Parts: sequence; C-alpha cells; structure tokens
Amino acid sequence: MISSNPLPSPAVKTATTADMVATGLPIPPIERIRIFSAGQWEDFALEWADSLRLQYGTVERCGGAGDMGRDIIAFDKVDPVIWDNYQCKHYKSGLAPSDIWVELGKLVFHTYNNEYTYPRKYFFVAPQGAGTKLSNLLKKPDKLKEQLIANWEQHCKLGITSTAEVELDSALRAYLDALDFSIFEAVPPLRIIDQHAKTRWYATRFGGGLPARPKVVAPPVAVAANEVAYVRSLLDAYGDHLKCSLPTVADLGPHEDVKEHFSDARLEFYSAEALRAFSRDHLPPGAFEELQDELHGGIKDEMRGVHPDGYRRVLSVVKTAKLLPITDHALKERLSTHDRGGICHQLANDGKVRWVK
Repeated sequence: MISSNPLPSPAVKTATTADMVATGLPIPPIERIRIFSAGQWEDFALEWADSLRLQYGTVERCGGAGDMGRDIIAFDKVDPVIWDNYQCKHYKSGLAPSDIWVELGKLVFHTYNNEYTYPRKYFFVAPQGAGTKLSNLLKKPDKLKEQLIANWEQHCKLGITSTAEVELDSALRAYLDALDFSIFEAVPPLRIIDQHAKTRWYATRFGGGLPARPKVVAPPVAVAANEVAYVRSLLDAYGDHLKCSLPTVADLGPHEDVKEHFSDARLEFYSAEALRAFSRDHLPPGAFEELQDELHGGIKDEMRGVHPDGYRRVLSVVKTAKLLPITDHALKERLSTHDRGGICHQLANDGKVRWVK
C-alpha cells in the first residue's frame, strides 16, 4: 500500500518562476558539457577555439583523419613558428593515463619524422577534465615519460598509424628521452567555459540571455565612407520631393525639414551598425543578416506601394519597419526603434532598397 503521508520537502527551497515551470531548472554549463554527445563536444570545442584567437596570432582546426594527433593548433603572435596544441577528448569520466598514451605516442613519432615541430605546450581538453591519477602524473614529467615508454608496446605500437607498426627502437627511444615532457597539461573545464563565454557562441549554447548593449556612439560630423550609398539614396529622395537637385549634403542647408530628417536617418544608421557589431560579438555568424532579411521582407509591399515622391516613400517604409512584429529573433530584446529605421538605410546602402523609382 502506498503511504498517504506526504514526502518531506527539500532542505533548500527554490523560488518557482514561469520559466522554471515551462523548462525546468536551468542546467549550469559545467553540468551541461558533461552530457554532451561526442558531436556536441566537437562543436563546442570549435566554438571555444574562437576564444583562443584573443591570445594567439592564428588558430586552426585540424581534427579528423590525418591530423597526426593535433585537434586545434594555435600559433604565437610574435613568433609563428612557436605553437601550442589543444587535443580534444570526449569521455564520460575524467581522463585516465590510458586515454592519452597513444596521443603522446603520435606526438613523439610525428615530430621525430619532422611532420611538424614539437609544441611549446600541449593541452588536453575534455568535459570532465583529468582524473586524479592523470592529474598527478602530469605534474611529474619524468614519471610521465617513464610510463609512456612502459606502455608503448600495448598502446602505441599499433595505435599511432594504421599503415605500420611503430617500434620504439633505439633511435626513437633516444629522441623520446630528450623531449621535454613538462609541456603537458589538462585544461580545467571551468576555464574552458569561462573562455567560451567570451565568444559569440555562448548565449546560443548555454542560454542566459544577451548582455546589455553599449551606448551608441554619435555619428561623425562628416559622412563616412561606409555611408555613401544610403546618403546618396536619401539625397535623391529629398530632391524628388523638393523638385530640385541635391548633389551634396551641404545642399540640404536651406531645407530644414529634410535636413532634420537626414540627421535622424544618420542616427538610425549608426544605431543599426552598433547592433550589427553587438550581434557579431554575441551571436553566431548570420544572425544579424537574418534580422535584416526579416525586416526587408516586411517592408517590400510598402516599397512597392504608390507614393507621391521618394521622400514620402522613405517616411512610409521606415514607419512600417518600426511597426513590424519581431517575435522570434535572438536580437528582439536588444532591438530599438532606431535600429529598425537604421536597417532600412543599411538595405539602401547595400542596394536592396531604392527610394526613387
């Protein structure tokens, strides 16, 4: 018989929110990476590699057939001959010594054969980090080397390459003995997450929302090179409205209404450019372009509509853009009214919108 007595309440009580009811308790990143599949871990490692570009001159992904024991290689900013290796391993528990012997064997064999130079540092990257036994062993380079030699026959002889057996003969052994084994280190998972948080992939991988946007910088007094196309398009629209030619911005002087509009349009353009930069820093490639495409699709009918002149078309189309419902885009909570108008001018800058037929 099932007891009617209620189960005891948890010792620690958590406030219940609407999001929690809909999705459950959030999974901290350190726990989430531990349940990644092998494919998800590989994707995560590729995303994380972006953070390495802040400290290196060049970062390349080599993982796959023929990588010769190198997953991510990173070259020094000052001396590109110097490089570090990041070897990604996906296991359900912390790395053990038996998980790395063949990787060390590949490094010894391929550098002995001058396939590549010996790295400055060699990092193991795994969701559970290094287990206690391996962690202790990595702190004792001489013992690590000694145990690699002892395990060569079992792990390395047939594991380094599928085309031949690799015997630890006297020449290879002499080369191995001379190598610096203090270069090996396991990267703590929390450090990997902290570095990943500096990339544009973090929000879509772990959630938590986007940070606040920085304040938008005011446009420069003079029109910049990246504004020329949309500015020319606006001048043509104003000229169509005023029934006169406006070759340059200076010609707006006596026309206060369009002059004020031009100042507002530049503010909007720079706001949208700031949003583009924000998206580049915090979201995967293509996110901002998807937003542009969504707004472009929403204003096309208004663009096709009948308007007295180009300026009236600008006013009507930008107004439509500012009223469009954006419900499912990652940037929707960071999208301002100015951004919407600015995206219209970005589209004009790219030749996708023409104010004068």
